[in-house]
Amino acid sequence: MIAAPEPELTAEDIIERAVRLRPVLLERQPETERLTHYPKDTHEDFLRAGFYRMLQPRRYGGYEFGLPVFYRVVTEIARGCPSTGWSLSLTAAHVLQVAGYFEERAQDEIFGAGGDFRAASTVAPVGVARPDGDGHVVLDGTWPYSSGAPYSTHYLGQTLAAGDPPGPVLLFVAPRSAFTVLDDWHGVLGLRGSGSHSVHMENARVPAYFTREANLVDLPVEGGSTGSKLHGNPMYAHRAPSFYHGELAAVMTGIGYAAADEYARILSGRPLLLEPDRTRADLHDYQRHLGEALGLIRTAEAALQHTAADWMETCRRGVAGEAPFSMAEDNRLALMFLNAGRLAWDAVQNILFRTAGSRHARDGERMQRYFRDAATYWTHVGPSMAEPLFRRVGCDRLGLPSDHIPLIP
Repeated sequence: MIAAPEPELTAEDIIERAVRLRPVLLERQPETERLTHYPKDTHEDFLRAGFYRMLQPRRYGGYEFGLPVFYRVVTEIARGCPSTGWSLSLTAAHVLQVAGYFEERAQDEIFGAGGDFRAASTVAPVGVARPDGDGHVVLDGTWPYSSGAPYSTHYLGQTLAAGDPPGPVLLFVAPRSAFTVLDDWHGVLGLRGSGSHSVHMENARVPAYFTREANLVDLPVEGGSTGSKLHGNPMYAHRAPSFYHGELAAVMTGIGYAAADEYARILSGRPLLLEPDRTRADLHDYQRHLGEALGLIRTAEAALQHTAADWMETCRRGVAGEAPFSMAEDNRLALMFLNAGRLAWDAVQNILFRTAGSRHARDGERMQRYFRDAATYWTHVGPSMAEPLFRRVGCDRLGLPSDHIPLIP
C-alpha cells in the first residue's frame, strides 16, 4: 500500500488548484509551443497539485476521484493552455487501463516506485512483440502521436504478436527505460505544445506479465475486471473508447472557454473607429455573438459532465450485474462525448474566431492559437469516428448488429 501525498485532498481542492493555475498557464502558452511540450515548471506544478494521481488507485498512492472531477480539471487546465490540457489528460488518464486490466503482480511493479506514474499512449497497434524464452517479451516499433511522452514514466501501447501472419493484438506497459522519445513534434498546425512525439523501442524487454492479449477498442468487461476486484472500484471495469472521447471533449470545452475569455478581452479593448470612447463590447451584435458561443460551450460542458456521471454509473451497473457495460453502451456514451466536443468546436470556429477580426488571426495571437488547437482536434482520429458511431448507435437502437462497423479505418 502506497500512501497518497495528501490523503485528505478533496475533489473541491483539486478543482480549485486547476482554476488557480489558469493565469500562469496562459502566460506560458508561447513557451509551451516553442518547447513542443509544457515546461518543467508546469510539470512541477502538476506534481504538487496531484493532477497525475486523480484516477490512480488509492492502493498505489492515488485519489480515485472519478471521471466528473478528472474532466473538470482537464477543462480548467485546457482553458489556461489547450496544449497543456491535452498533454495532462493523455498522460494522467491511462492509469485507468493499467489499473483495470493488468494483473496484481504487474501493477505492484508498475506503481511500485512511490506511485509515480504517467503514461503516454496511442490507439493504433504498432510494431511487433516476440517472446524471448526467458519470461520476457521483446518490443520493436515506433508509436506516433504519443501525447505527453516527454514527462511519461511508462508507455501504454498496443502491438501485434510476431508471426506470419502477425498474431493477435497485445496490450503492453513499458517503463521509461525501455523507450526513446523522438524529437519529431514539429510543423503541426495546432496543439504544438502537446508533447505528441513518437516513442521508439528497439529490442525493448518487458516482463511477459506486462502484456496481455487485448484490444482497447473492444475489451469486454462484463461482470467486472481484474482492477475492479483488486481496487473495489467499478470505474476500473470500463470500456476505453467512450472514455477517450470524453478526454477530447474535456479539452475542447476548455478551448471553448479560453476562446470566449479572449473574445471578451478583445471586445472590451477594441475602441470603435467613429466613437473611440466606446468599444465593441457596447455593440449588440458582439454581445449576441459572445452569448451564443457561451450557450454552446456551457451546453457542451453540461453534456460532458452528465455523460461522465453516466459513464461512472454504467461501470457500477456492470460490476453489480445489473446491466453489462456492453459495446452498445460504449457507443452511446462515446457519441454523447463526441457531440459535446462538436458543440465547443462550433462555438470556436463558427462564432468566436470568425467574428473576432482578422488582426486576431495573426501569429502570436491567442485567438489564432485557440483556433489552430481546435482545428487540430477536429482532424484527430476521435472526431473522425463520428460517422461510424452514428451508424453503430442507429443499429443498436434497431436491434441490428453493430460490432462489425469499424471505428478506425
